[in-house]
Amino acid sequence: MDLKNKAAVVTGSSAGVGRAAALKFAERGCSVVINYNRSLTEAEDAAERCRALGAKAVVVQADVSVEADCRRLIQEAVDAFGRLDVLVNNAAVTRFVEFGDLEALSEDVWLEILRTNLMGNFFCTRAAVPHMKRAGEGAIVNVVSIAGFLGHGSSIAYSASKAAVINMTKCLARTLGPEIRVNGIAPGGIDTRWLRRGLGEEEFGRVVQSVRDTTPLEVLATPEEVADAILWLAEGASMMTGETIKFDGGQHLGGKSGLRRR
Repeated sequence: MDLKNKAAVVTGSSAGVGRAAALKFAERGCSVVINYNRSLTEAEDAAERCRALGAKAVVVQADVSVEADCRRLIQEAVDAFGRLDVLVNNAAVTRFVEFGDLEALSEDVWLEILRTNLMGNFFCTRAAVPHMKRAGEGAIVNVVSIAGFLGHGSSIAYSASKAAVINMTKCLARTLGPEIRVNGIAPGGIDTRWLRRGLGEEEFGRVVQSVRDTTPLEVLATPEEVADAILWLAEGASMMTGETIKFDGGQHLGGKSGLRRR
């Protein structure tokens, strides 16, 4: 898909991976909706940066855990740009809960995580489909997590929500082809403010050291690196649908061999 003069919605794009992805699309001449839930100032800054790259950009507040907000988000994109070609389902929430602390995962916590991470993806996708079908093609990219494959991460609820999105990616790919491709990307650890705040700097440092000790590439991804992969799934990958790419520096391989690479 040639992204020039196309339009994209990137959920949760005021900061982190979503922001980096929005800027990548803007560099390609694609109009972008910057979506935020609470961070208006950061969203407006991201939009200004997109405009500085020569792209059109609008800011839309929407909580993707609310179906009506998802429908409004997509409609405002179409009203602003006259079309919708790409949807990046990036917005997500979690709670940092030890897996053994089952009682901490209350019904409210489960519902918050599932409504945002799983149902929000579906709500936004459903709202986007008619506009993409009308355009004759479309690309949907779900930002998942390696936790959805490996069964670990910030909490059981988070890991389960991401596993469900990996499955839903396959379901939607079967349903929406041939016009619309649906793929996912599953990063491992990403060096973001979100992760640093959630873990705290001391625990974050331990995670960084663990990655260096146990993964083949020995480094966390940056938001820009993840955004490059998102861009490829939208812009290229013309024969790919229903896939979720592991983007984790080899974390899923289960550790290094006994011989050091250097």
